[in-house]
Amino acid sequence: MTNQPPSFIASFHASINHIDRDRWNTLCGLNYPFLRHEFFSAMESSGCTSKETGWQPYHLTLKESSSEHIIAVMPLYIKHHSYGEYVFDWAWADAYQRHGLPYYPKLLNAIPFTPAQGERWGIDDRFEEREILSILQQAITEEATAKQLSSCHILFFDQEKEHMLSHDKWQTRVGYQYHWFNEGFTCFDDFLATMSSRKRKNILKERAKIHAQNITLATKTGSEITTEEWQQFYAFYQSTYYKRSGHQGYLSAEFFTAIADNLAEHIVMVQAYTSEQSDNDGLVFVAAALCFRDSDTLYGRYWGCSEDYDALHFEACYYQGIEYAIKHKLTRFDPGAQGEHKIQRGFTPIRTFSSHWIENDDFSQAITRFLAQEKKGVDQHIDEAAQLLPFKKAPITSPF
Repeated sequence: MTNQPPSFIASFHASINHIDRDRWNTLCGLNYPFLRHEFFSAMESSGCTSKETGWQPYHLTLKESSSEHIIAVMPLYIKHHSYGEYVFDWAWADAYQRHGLPYYPKLLNAIPFTPAQGERWGIDDRFEEREILSILQQAITEEATAKQLSSCHILFFDQEKEHMLSHDKWQTRVGYQYHWFNEGFTCFDDFLATMSSRKRKNILKERAKIHAQNITLATKTGSEITTEEWQQFYAFYQSTYYKRSGHQGYLSAEFFTAIADNLAEHIVMVQAYTSEQSDNDGLVFVAAALCFRDSDTLYGRYWGCSEDYDALHFEACYYQGIEYAIKHKLTRFDPGAQGEHKIQRGFTPIRTFSSHWIENDDFSQAITRFLAQEKKGVDQHIDEAAQLLPFKKAPITSPF
């Protein structure tokens, strides 16, 4: 007898809770917070990801046909719009519409509302990753075709996986973000010492504004954050989102309650207090920045404040995060998407990656041409942004 290669069965699930939590977390690991079963469950149980919100769960599992044992998982969503993705394809949707074709729904492998680069699937390490990933890609493209979906997308995957994804009409799209890298600093002054004198003085002046406004800051981790502080943070989040965009944010109070209960070890909250508004010399909670962390990276995610204070956003969202990363010997701080203002504060431009499969051949070819031109612009932007960095010498080489 000869050993036949194993065959596999792909299944799609309308809820993360239809998939065993322990098996999911075994395949995906417990380090990266955004791929944990608890994170997706919090999104679903709080109503943030549902068909009604345009994030319809459709998670993929893969089994060997001879076993009931799940050997791979991939978070998936049927998307009915492009909000909350941070890889912008609105122009593609508009082009479809002009030609009388539907772009939505589409199939999406991503972390909802989270533009953090990292793992986007979990595969049993007894199997060769490239082979299983190819099977997963084939499964989602076949499902998209069967359901007459326009396209499939994988967002913010690790760069090292790019060579595994570029085949069979899958195309890589390159973007950029700004990340901070730890060069073995022992304190914030070590970091400042890498900068030119003028840039260093600018940051010191900016930080001095916090003291001048009688603002103090405290950094707390998940188990230290009280229920009342979570409630106040959510009020900040809602009001700040509303001022910026006219709605109260994608996430609900129930989501934050769920992650506080189930992902506490990943939570870092920078809290800001002032004595200016107090009649009894007490401190008033006025703003907060919520981060996640894993063993080597801090991820800045959500910000909110009761009112605007000069330079407080920079202090709470950037400088306090850098101090935390240095103190806890983290190698990287990812403060979130966009923001050229991060460059002068020591955040290095890095490339981000997504992969796209377009069912319609004509549109696929047009997008191929678009992505080639876009990449040239991204490369030029990164080169120009790197020239604006405040460092006296070239910054640490980004692995991204």
